[in-house]
Amino acid sequence: MAKVIEKIQKPVLIISHNKTLAAQLYQEFKEFFPKNGVHYFVSYYDYYQPEAYIPQTDTYIEKDAKINEEIDRLRHAATQDLLTRPDVIIVASVSCIYNLGAPQTYQQVSLAIQSGQKIRRNDFLSHLTSLQYQRNDIDFKPGTFRVRGNVIEINLVTGEKTLKLEFTGDKIDTCYLGDRFVSKYRLFPARFWVTPENKLSIAIENIKLELEKQLKKLKADKRILEAQRLKQRTNYDIEMMAESGYCHGIENYSRHLEFRGRGEAPFTLLDYFNHSHPDYLVFIDESHMTIPQLRAAAVQDQARKETLIKYGFRLPSAIDNRPLTFEEFNRKTKQVIFISATPDQYEKKKALQEAQGKPKYIVEQLIRPTGLLEPSVEIKPTENQIMNLIKEIKRRTTKKQKVLVLVLTKRLAEAVSEYLVNQGIKTQWLHSEIKTLERPQILKDLREGKYDVLVGINLLREGLDLPEVALVAILDADKEGFLRSETTLIQTMGRASRHPEGWVILYADEITKSMKNAIEEVSRRRKIQENYNRKYKIIPRPITKEIREWPFGRKEKATPEFGPIRDVDLLERERARALKLLDFERAAKIRSLINKIKQVKM
Repeated sequence: MAKVIEKIQKPVLIISHNKTLAAQLYQEFKEFFPKNGVHYFVSYYDYYQPEAYIPQTDTYIEKDAKINEEIDRLRHAATQDLLTRPDVIIVASVSCIYNLGAPQTYQQVSLAIQSGQKIRRNDFLSHLTSLQYQRNDIDFKPGTFRVRGNVIEINLVTGEKTLKLEFTGDKIDTCYLGDRFVSKYRLFPARFWVTPENKLSIAIENIKLELEKQLKKLKADKRILEAQRLKQRTNYDIEMMAESGYCHGIENYSRHLEFRGRGEAPFTLLDYFNHSHPDYLVFIDESHMTIPQLRAAAVQDQARKETLIKYGFRLPSAIDNRPLTFEEFNRKTKQVIFISATPDQYEKKKALQEAQGKPKYIVEQLIRPTGLLEPSVEIKPTENQIMNLIKEIKRRTTKKQKVLVLVLTKRLAEAVSEYLVNQGIKTQWLHSEIKTLERPQILKDLREGKYDVLVGINLLREGLDLPEVALVAILDADKEGFLRSETTLIQTMGRASRHPEGWVILYADEITKSMKNAIEEVSRRRKIQENYNRKYKIIPRPITKEIREWPFGRKEKATPEFGPIRDVDLLERERARALKLLDFERAAKIRSLINKIKQVKM
């Protein structure tokens, strides 16, 4: 991919079905293109419970979500660079096809700032508020600003730097981005759904008209409770939007705020590309997994929304706050490269259509520059599979090699991991309940030696580049199904192909069709690689891959002033002094340090 990007010199969107793989790709492209705008764009929810209604039990489930502020910051950084730079590479999950707001509006409402600009300080603060920046003089986090006399400091929503403006009378005297003086700067909104004031009033009137129409329909159907519920909820949202330009769940009114027609495709990250760089290129990584996700997203969303509309929780226009359908996705992406070790029929058919029936658009890449081969495959019975697995793990760990173990359920992953730990093996489980930004850290810990074994289900399948892994053990390999299909097995076996001694053990009592096909395909590839190595006298050599620091891991905020101090009494006195001086931020940091010291002593 990197070589293609270097050659075509175009903005690129790389779509991955897996946040962990996307994080790994992001890191690698940051290294390949250190001067480019390389970004990470995935769903910003650590936890997400969508709004829903269950009519059978008259149960309304309010939307409940925990937003990861770090990922939100990265999403804003990606879209802002898309609108201002020509050299952008964005690694995204399927989140890139979800409603994001119109790029034209996002750019239109942005505020141009320059030194010497005439503007009253209070008017500027009103502009900041309309861009959804919040004043916070104590907790100065991304998306907030603080005022100190004639100086206004803005912590940009991207979190990268602080914009500092100094006013003299009704004029911006100086403008600093971090420590660097800048003559001008464009400030983008702190939220994606921000509508210009002149258009917001029109959008609100359109919402009122739709509300009136829907209330008449519900009353005609004698659904009085639903009509009352809808009226109350919608009027509250309208008041919030009129007062602050924002409300909880504002995305449900996106059709009106963006002036889209009924059924018209929502604006997504793809529209940001098309708006600024219509000739961009799309890579769909692990396409056999990513394309089914792209297909399913819109279908899953519709049924839930229809129930909410029917029972008066949302207006009918809420149905258009949705992800793109697969047909809409295809219309918005003109140049696509599918990447997969096991491409599905769709990708093959699409490539043949583009090439008018000739296979010139399908390229099989089996030879590795290092001469590494596909792993050897062995089948063992399931009886006493855990005891045998422990024996195989110990054989590898004595050589400082790493092991991946694949099971069928989350509960089993945790149970096997716990059992291996009790046997003295450094083990960690890895599945979807581990937060997005914590997964790459676990992979890094495996490579560094904190763990020797990772136990997982599906997260250990595609694209994870772990050159220390010499053994992949697949438990219950004969349990035919999605997790033990031909495609899944080939992908899973591939995790051992980065090591010269790569080996795969399939624990099974019978050879299923999927196992047979997967083993034959891996053997076919290995034979081609062996013949090539023999012909060109290539000796397979291991990959030397630097263990990178994951840039978005949770870093403890250091308190340099008290770093080496562990005297709780001294710290308590310093905290009391800080409170007396009303330095609450410093007092809070000292209190956190005191709590950590007490926990360690316990």
